[in-house]
Amino acid sequence: MAKTKKLARKKKPSPRKPASRKKKKLIVKKHRLRNKVIGVILILLALAILIVPGLMPKKVVVNKNPIKINSALYTSRDIVNDPVRILIPKADIDLKVVDAPIVDGYWELSDNTASYGLGSGHPGTKSNTVIFAHARIGLFYNLKDVQTGDVIYVFTKDKWYRYKVSKIDAVYPNQTEVIKPTKNDVLTLYTCTGFSDEKRLIITALPQN
Repeated sequence: MAKTKKLARKKKPSPRKPASRKKKKLIVKKHRLRNKVIGVILILLALAILIVPGLMPKKVVVNKNPIKINSALYTSRDIVNDPVRILIPKADIDLKVVDAPIVDGYWELSDNTASYGLGSGHPGTKSNTVIFAHARIGLFYNLKDVQTGDVIYVFTKDKWYRYKVSKIDAVYPNQTEVIKPTKNDVLTLYTCTGFSDEKRLIITALPQN
């Protein structure tokens, strides 16, 4: 008998069944969801590009003439009894004071000491004595902590004077009436405050016997 060999027939792969409607809907939903997520991410990136630069710290431009003076201070005078030191014990402020000349209608501001506005009053006289400094650590940074009733000492070459804080306020730089001459002995301290130093912190003090 002739031996017969049975040739194994290769099974043909069964044709893939077409995706059901449910699967198609699920795939479409996934694509839509992915597109939405990508769209949201792109929107957030665009917002970040627009917003983040505005939140970055801006380069500080040092203004050599930052304090506009009151026009009534344009008077000729002799330099006598000018403040040379200011002491505020409760705010831990103890600074040398130097004269600040008037340049183009502004007082020049010292970078490392407090400044006395030439043309303003003198301690112990019926006038408004104006002393100012940068709102930096080691200068007038702690002026923000001063409270009504705190004591301030102002020294000249020959004497010292004691004042008591009577008023605290914040004004815009163009409100120069706060440093105008007065008919009574007044001490006015002045520094920057607010967002981006847009305002000026004003400390008003009256003599204390």
